[in-house]
This record gives sequence, structure tokens and C-alpha cells, in this order.
Amino acid sequence: MPQPVRIEPDREFINELREAGGDTLKRCYQCATCSVVCPLAPEDNPYPRKEMIWAQWGLKDKLLDDIDIWLCHNCGACSDYCPRGANPAELLAAARNITYKKLTKPAVLGEWMSSPKHLPKLIAIPAVLFLIIWAITTGLSIPDGEIIYGKVFPGDYTIDPVFSLTFFFVVFTFYRGVTQLWKGFKEKTPTTFFVGEYKKPGFWQAAKEVLVDEIFTHRKWKECGEETQSDEQKFKGHFLVFWAFAALLVVTSTIAIGHWGGKIIPFISPVGHTPLHLLNPVKLLANAGAIALVIGLWFLTKRRMDKDREKDSSSYYDWYLLGVIWAVTITGILSELLRLADAASLAYPIYYVHLITVFMLIAYLPWSKLGHLVYRTTALIFTRMTGRVPAPPVQKKTFEI
Repeated sequence: MPQPVRIEPDREFINELREAGGDTLKRCYQCATCSVVCPLAPEDNPYPRKEMIWAQWGLKDKLLDDIDIWLCHNCGACSDYCPRGANPAELLAAARNITYKKLTKPAVLGEWMSSPKHLPKLIAIPAVLFLIIWAITTGLSIPDGEIIYGKVFPGDYTIDPVFSLTFFFVVFTFYRGVTQLWKGFKEKTPTTFFVGEYKKPGFWQAAKEVLVDEIFTHRKWKECGEETQSDEQKFKGHFLVFWAFAALLVVTSTIAIGHWGGKIIPFISPVGHTPLHLLNPVKLLANAGAIALVIGLWFLTKRRMDKDREKDSSSYYDWYLLGVIWAVTITGILSELLRLADAASLAYPIYYVHLITVFMLIAYLPWSKLGHLVYRTTALIFTRMTGRVPAPPVQKKTFEI
């Protein structure tokens, strides 16, 4: 005889979900339309109906350890067809937002990232840091002569150490977060065994499949939704922003290797000497990345504004990330244009603001919505390894362990 299970709703968690974007969760009356219309939900134990139940009851541990909240592309089909306007897509997004906040330490950064009232604190950390550097190097004055940002913020002694430490901090934080996430998946996700032609891949094969199907090509996105204008905007926006960041990462890495490697191998030092000529291939790639970033951001911003006008209310997480990336992009472009225009009185302050925004984008990455690039990739790899994917066209049996 089945044993009764005592459920203790976490009301504080329910309120937290509402504040994070799931304010309509109580409208759900469990008709399961959302799970039926979702094109990506597995046949075995589909979503998001069960997530709506857990959210309504405040079952925090079940929801935040649920792998399916990471599999959703947020195409909005479930919300469009919901007869009660419960908006399951935004509920899943809210659950992810809370996971970003609670997954890793220091927990205070997760708290600060969750509310606009803490935004001044997040800005103040890099603002004060780079202001101190400016005060030490030039006494907060504008240097004479050719505009070279290294006069105010020397790479060897300020920028490189600051961002290197920030990078390793972020990598370590992601490591702890991914470890915690993987542990939760193993404990809470039923393992499915397929028989027939399907063979579960190992870690590296699963990672390869995810990178090709989900990350690099966004191929899976085409299976989600009904090819509406909003879906097209989202696909183009994410695709362009992803590859723009990839291009800018290549540029930054090339310059860093050229600069530091040039100290050992002199013939590669010109690659790391900035500012680069406008026709330098590395500079051309940087400018192409900036243009792609502007176009991609426009698609995402237009989609977000259209959704707000129609029916949805975007969360602070949504606009925070878009705002920071826009700030990085605009200040970066202005820094280059003002340098070319020889407008030193504007160029150096704008570059100072650019450093602040870049720091905010990188240092707070594990707690921002952009962190899903790491966490969602982890979840997708786990699903490939365990068979928690839409069933392939072969006979299957399932066993839960």
C-alpha cells in the first residue's frame, strides 16, 4: 500500500517565484495543455505541467533540481495555448532565475542580482576599483598626446591582473555551480534506458552533440514554436549575439597572447600591440563582432518590447542582461570612434564606463541570465547521456532507478 507523503508548501518560495516572473502561476488548473503542445517535451514524464504543480505547492527542492526547466527554449507555445493565462513559459524562466541566484556563493551577489534596488552596489564595485586605478596613474586627469587607453589603465599592471583574477573567479564559481547542478540531476532525474538502435552516448560524445545541435548552430530552435515573428527574432538575436561574443573572445585572446607571448617570442608581439590599425584582420574581426552584436541585440530588445506590450511583463533579469550588454556594446563602439576623432576629453571617461560594464558582464556572469549558457549546456549533456530526450523512432522501454 502506498505510503502517504506529507507536503509542506514553502510560501516564501512561491512569493519568490512570483517576483521573479511567475506571477500568474496560481491560474493553472492542471489541464495539461502546456505539456501536450510543447514540441520538445519528452513523451516520458513531459513538462511543464508537473513544474506548475510544484510551483503552486512551493516545492522548492523539486523545482530547482528539475532538469526540465533547462530544456525549455521559452518559445511560448505553452503560454499561447494555456486557457487560463497561467504562462508556464515564464514560470520556467522564473525558476531558472531563482536557480542562478541560489546555485553558487557568495550568496550576496545572487541577492543583489535579483532586485534593481541593489544595482548601484553592483555598479559601485568596478566603478570605485577603476577610479582608484585612474587616480593612481594620472591623478584623474586626461593625458596629453595620442589617445592610448593604456596611459590611464596600463594593461600589464591593472587591466590584465584585474580581469585575469575575475576570469578565474568566474570559472571557479561556475565549477561549483555545475557540480551542484549535476549532483541534483543525478539525485532527482529518473534514468531512462532505451533498447533497440539507440545507444546512450558518453560524456564527450554527448557534449559534441549538444554543441553542434544546440549551441553552435541553434538547430534545435527550429523544432520549437510555430515560426512566428517573435520566434524568428529570438533565433536571429541569440544566434548573432552568441557568435558576436565568440568573435570578440577570439580578438581578446589573440591580443593577450600576442602581448604576453611577445615578451618571450618577439616576432608575435605586433599582434598584441594596441591600438590596432583599422585594416588589421584582428581589428576587422572585432568590428564585425560589434556590428553583429548591435543587430542581435536589436532583435532581442524588439522581441522583449513586443512581448511586454502584448501580454507579458518582463522580469528584472531579462532587462538587466540586455541593458548590460547594450552598455558594453555602445561604450565599446564609442571608445573606438572617439579615439579616432581624437576627442580625448570624452574618450577616456567613456572607456572608463566601458570597463565598468565589461566587469559587470563578466564578474556577475554566474548569477545572471547569461549563465544559462553554462548551466543549460550542462543539463543538455546530462539528458543525452541518460536518454532524457524526445524519444527516437525505435522501440523503447523505460526503467526508473
